[in-house]
Amino acid sequence: MDISIIFKIAGIGLITIVVSQILQHSGKGELATLTNLAGLVLVLAVVLNMIGELFDTIKTMFSLY
Repeated sequence: MDISIIFKIAGIGLITIVVSQILQHSGKGELATLTNLAGLVLVLAVVLNMIGELFDTIKTMFSLY
């Protein structure tokens, strides 16, 4: 695992929090919720990509395919 992945996830989280707080204080709670969901989807996409790479590594390590 590379340290840049952790920084990428933290960056997505920080940007999501800042935008969400700005929208929340502007009275646009619905958009803030959608922003939080979008950040969650982005982080899940990164994590799923990492899990896919892990399974590929396991397949090649044990010569399963």
